[in-house]
Amino acid sequence: MSPLATIITILGLAGLGYLLGHRRAVALVAGDTRRLHSRPAYHGWQVALLAALPALGLLVLGGLARPLIPGAGALASPAAMLLGLAGLGAGLVRVSADFRARNAVERMIGLLLILCSLIAIATTLGIVLSLVFESASFFRLYPWQDFLFGTEWSPRFGGGSKLGMLPLLWGTLYISLIALLVAVPVGLFAAIYMSEYATRRVRSVVKPAIEVLAGIPTIVYGLFALATVGPLIRDWLAQPLGFGNSSASVATAGLVMGIMLIPFVSSLSDDIINAVPQSLRDGALGLGSTPSETIRHVVIPAALPGIVGAVLLAASRAIGETMIVVLGAGAMAKISGNPFEAMTTITVKIVGQLTGDNDFNSPETLVAFALGLTLFVMTLGLNVFALYIVRKYREQYE
Repeated sequence: MSPLATIITILGLAGLGYLLGHRRAVALVAGDTRRLHSRPAYHGWQVALLAALPALGLLVLGGLARPLIPGAGALASPAAMLLGLAGLGAGLVRVSADFRARNAVERMIGLLLILCSLIAIATTLGIVLSLVFESASFFRLYPWQDFLFGTEWSPRFGGGSKLGMLPLLWGTLYISLIALLVAVPVGLFAAIYMSEYATRRVRSVVKPAIEVLAGIPTIVYGLFALATVGPLIRDWLAQPLGFGNSSASVATAGLVMGIMLIPFVSSLSDDIINAVPQSLRDGALGLGSTPSETIRHVVIPAALPGIVGAVLLAASRAIGETMIVVLGAGAMAKISGNPFEAMTTITVKIVGQLTGDNDFNSPETLVAFALGLTLFVMTLGLNVFALYIVRKYREQYE
C-alpha cells in the first residue's frame, strides 16, 4: 500500500473512531449525557486521536528511516495500519462514564503542539548542521583565509580555483542596499498615507494595488529588468554620464528588487501603524500637534518595533533573491563602486556551483555550502541587530 493510501486509511479509521467513541459514550448512560464526566464529543476525539496520531507518527518515522534501514518504508505502512487499529480498540475500551476524556484530549493536543514546535526547531537545526558539516569539508580542501578574505572569484573544476568570497559579498550587500533605499522610503510613506491620510475608498483601491506587486513571480521582475529597466538606465544615465555601456548592472537589479520589496514594507507597516491606539493620536491632536507632528512624534515611535521588523523582512528577502540578479545584474564577480557595472551575488553563485554534473566532493562544489553558511550568518546578524534596535526604542517609548 502506498503512503498516501495508508494516510487516507488511517484518517478514515480516526473518523470511524470518533463516531464509535461518541456513540459508545451516549449508549453507556442511555442518552443522559449529564452522567458523563466529559461530553460525548471528547470521548469521540480521544478515540480518533489514539487511532491517528501514533499510526501517523510511525509512518513518518518509517519514511525517515528508509535511507538508513533497507525495507523500513515497506514495513511502515502495514505497521502503521496495525497500530491505528490497536489505538482504535484501546480508545474504545477507555470510554466510560467516569473517564476524563476532556483531560486526555487536551493532553494529546498539547503533545501535538509540542511536537510541531520541535519539528520547526529540528528543521532549523538540521539546516544549520548540514551547512556546517559540508562547509567543514570544504575548508579541509580549501584554506579558509583565502575564502573569507580573497578578492578573486574564478572557480575551475580542473584545479587552480580562486574562491574568494569578498566580491560576492560586496555584490550582495550593494544590490540589497540599493533595493532597500528604494523600498523602505516608498513603502513606509505609502503605509503612512494609507493609514493616516487616505479615505476608506482610496485605501480600498490603493492597498490591493500595491499588494499585487507581491504576487508577481520574481522571474517576471527579472525579465522586466532585462528588457526594460536595464536599457533605460544604460541609455539615460550610464552612457551619458560615462559610467559604462552595460544594461546589466547593480542599479538595474537594485531598482527592480526595490520595487518588488515595496509591498513587504508597505503592507506590514500599514498594519502596524493601524494597530497604534487611536487614543494616542487624539491626545497629541488635543495638545495642539498637527497631523504630521502626531505621525512623526507619536505614531511612528509607537510603531517603530514593527516597522523595523518589516524592514528586516525586506532585507532578508533582498539578500536571498536570485532571479532578478541573474537577469538584471549579470554574473560578474568583482568589487567596484560603480552602480552601473555588472556584478553578482552569493545566491547566484550557489546555484551556479551546484548546477551541472560536477564532482560533489570537489571544493568548487562544496563552496556553495560555505556561501550558504555565510548567508545564514548574515541574516542571523540582521535579526540580532534588529532585536537590539527594537528593544532600545521600545524601552524609550514605554
